Amino acid sequence: MIKNKLNAIDLFSGCGGLSEGLKQAGFRTIAACEIDPVAVVTYKLNHPDVVVFENDIKLVDTSEVKKLLGGKPLHLLAGCPPCQGFSSLRRLNKKKSVRDGRNSLVDEYYRFINELKPLTIMMENVPGLQNYFKFQDMLRKLKRLGYLLDTAVVNVADYGVPQRRKRLILVGSLLNEIKIAPGINVKKTVAMCIGSIESIRKTKDPLHKIVAKHTDKIMEMIRLVPRDGGSRTDLPEKYILECHKRKNVGFNDIYGRLKWDDYSSTITGGCLNPSKGRFLHPSKHRNITAREAALLQTFPIDYEFSVNATKTEIAMMIGNALPPEFCRLQSKNIFNHLVANYG
Repeated sequence: MIKNKLNAIDLFSGCGGLSEGLKQAGFRTIAACEIDPVAVVTYKLNHPDVVVFENDIKLVDTSEVKKLLGGKPLHLLAGCPPCQGFSSLRRLNKKKSVRDGRNSLVDEYYRFINELKPLTIMMENVPGLQNYFKFQDMLRKLKRLGYLLDTAVVNVADYGVPQRRKRLILVGSLLNEIKIAPGINVKKTVAMCIGSIESIRKTKDPLHKIVAKHTDKIMEMIRLVPRDGGSRTDLPEKYILECHKRKNVGFNDIYGRLKWDDYSSTITGGCLNPSKGRFLHPSKHRNITAREAALLQTFPIDYEFSVNATKTEIAMMIGNALPPEFCRLQSKNIFNHLVANYG
């Protein structure tokens, strides 16, 4: 049956959030491409059967990918080209995108489509990319290749992910009209994800032991932040830095607590540092752990991360990853489309 043979390729795979979603949706990922060696180690721990091209994607020859396909069609080409110049954090207090060489990687994504002609495509990215001329040019070229497209900005909170996080998503098919998967109208909260996790003192999970350590002064401040959603703005005057007293200052959520019955703040590369955002545990006097951050990104609790990676590297891998549950729902939508339209 076709549904047992659907293959996919994951470009810019990072530590494997998208590949995890593809696997859960029923696809067999045959190849991935990732330039960061630290992320590759974690990727391979969880997806050992996937051939990983550990190189700058500009140097990857698609003829090598065709060899892996062995004459079979590529059912889905998926990926998230890094476009940091368009992220909301990089554009904070700026009207235009930030110049970043990675912004041009959308061209490489198109090159793979043009040379491999996958039956379906899926791309996810930051919302700021949608008006970028290279993205708009790619849409025009994809239509000329025969792809029927759908694109929109959606919130992952509408797809069973416990955080508000807007994503630009593009799907396309050579077979028939295709639409982006609709939301599932299920609110997943912080409590549902990390409320029952074991104590960091008792755990044998190395990822759950990774948590920020602070000076006595910072710990005193953390203890004063009200439980279950408290903010640094609730602190006594003496704990508020002068630079934070100005109006319209960015990062208003730093040293804030998550709230049990609500969504998490967006999990970013700074998720293991309370000075980078609202990452304090709802009731414990500490930041969330690396495992808790991964769970809030909807990684399975047994997803492995390299023990040789630094805390900063692990935080970046988790924060930069695509939430697997969001990817599962989008991928399953494409899986069903292929089953219905490809004989």
